[in-house]
Amino acid sequence: MTDPAIIVARFAQYLGAVILLGAPLFFLYARAEAGSVRLEASRRRLLLAAAALLALSSLMAIVLQSALFTGSLAEGLKMENLGAVATGMALGKAALVRAGAAGAAFVLLLLLSPGPLSWIGTAALGLVATVGLAWMGHGAAGEGPTGWIQLTADILHLIAAAVWIGALLGLLKLLVVRPQTEAAADTARSALERFSGIGSAIVAVLLLTGVINGWVLIGPDRLDSLWTSPYGRLLLLKVLLFGGMLVLAASNRFRLTPGLGKALHSGEETGAALGALRRSIALELALGIAILALVAWLGVLAPPASA
Repeated sequence: MTDPAIIVARFAQYLGAVILLGAPLFFLYARAEAGSVRLEASRRRLLLAAAALLALSSLMAIVLQSALFTGSLAEGLKMENLGAVATGMALGKAALVRAGAAGAAFVLLLLLSPGPLSWIGTAALGLVATVGLAWMGHGAAGEGPTGWIQLTADILHLIAAAVWIGALLGLLKLLVVRPQTEAAADTARSALERFSGIGSAIVAVLLLTGVINGWVLIGPDRLDSLWTSPYGRLLLLKVLLFGGMLVLAASNRFRLTPGLGKALHSGEETGAALGALRRSIALELALGIAILALVAWLGVLAPPASA
């Protein structure tokens, strides 16, 4: 009965953490010109919402886990049971760390004006929260050298995913909130080109760590479970969505961004090129968020290697 609620709480934590890490990093290297008050205020609101979402969902996760272990919500809400989960279990301690990092980010964003210092501080706290997500999944359940390799791969996978999804959200904000002037179009083009510079590294990290995790959680002798088990089928769907993101990212990098640059250099109208970029990035972001939802679901299923 609590499984759907746990999945929703897990998804909210993934979404809040990746935004807190990836979005402010994008704000830093996108370098939109100073003086865009509307854009900076919009960015601040986004991060405040992400911090609040992460803090609340992390605390709710402790309550739900306590209810799961004790058999009822009434028992789970008792202080001794909440304390046992929050301080006696690794997943509870990690949830407290995520909630604390999110709360600190919320206060920081309220105290500091939007800008580089605010983004750096938020990204640092987002990094803490994102690393803490690894203790919410199967990566923290391993033992010995293999367990450490799996946990490290899980952490790197989460960080790379956060940088990618956070950048997509930042790009979409840049394309939607900014007035559609030639200067705004050039800012968007420049930001896309900067992100493309690190995009290949992000994809390489995701592929390598994904293979490591798949090898550990599926196992080379259980490949048939990819088609026969709920975990395997969801994992295949995740890979399919990831492939869709790669196709869209390639289109953005090699077709749509150069098309925008060509329109700018030739003095042509940029509205059509910006519209195509908005649609492509929005779809890529939607696929990324769908992958986070699948990861939240996969975390409550037993992987084939554990059978």
